[in-house]
Amino acid sequence: MNRADFLQGLRGGILVGLASVPFGALFGAVAQSHGLSLGELTLMSGIVYAGASQLVGLDLFGHDVAAWIIVLSILAVNFRHILYSAAIARYIRHFSGVQKAFAFFLLVDPQFAETVKRGEAGKTVSFSWYMGLGVVIYIPWVLASLMGGMLGSLIGDPRTIGLDVLLPVYFLGIVIGFRKRDNFLPVVVASAVVAIVAYRIVGSPWHVSIGALAGVALAALLPPAKSNRKPDLAVENHEV
Repeated sequence: MNRADFLQGLRGGILVGLASVPFGALFGAVAQSHGLSLGELTLMSGIVYAGASQLVGLDLFGHDVAAWIIVLSILAVNFRHILYSAAIARYIRHFSGVQKAFAFFLLVDPQFAETVKRGEAGKTVSFSWYMGLGVVIYIPWVLASLMGGMLGSLIGDPRTIGLDVLLPVYFLGIVIGFRKRDNFLPVVVASAVVAIVAYRIVGSPWHVSIGALAGVALAALLPPAKSNRKPDLAVENHEV
């Protein structure tokens, strides 16, 4: 483990880790309201480590839904992580099998954005740097979930104080961060339109994956509009 790279990753992820606290607290509060114990909700954040799908799982746990449907629903929400892993594969080819397992476990939205930004800047994505960044995001998320569960009874219904909008706003920030990429607008519009139609016809959470596939398909068909321009990833706003 390279100490300098690890510390650089830590420093680079501090703000992202702090930004994840409200989302973790939101999950903890919602989980507590659904009857999960502090141990259960903390374990879920520690093992699943995917905010949106954790909330989807909570909604399904309280109903008479088969386990395989819950698994597929969470997979639908997390489909983007398959695309994330494919996108960063070129930058972590030198990782060992065990290191890649850790890397993919920690591959949440800001981890992906920062990794691609570093790789496209021509910098080496070392395992030490990657772990430094990942740890400083992961630990606050788990602790914030516990804190949210402990204070859940004080918060009450998150929707009454507007906490339910945090997740959509966060993902909007992630999307806007890629605004300078080729064909950004048509791809986003296509994804949004198809996702809305799928939501009406198929329902949640499948519309997430269907919209993503539509965007990927269009991006593959459209030629690069600015092939000589280097992509710019803005990562000011990020979640788990």
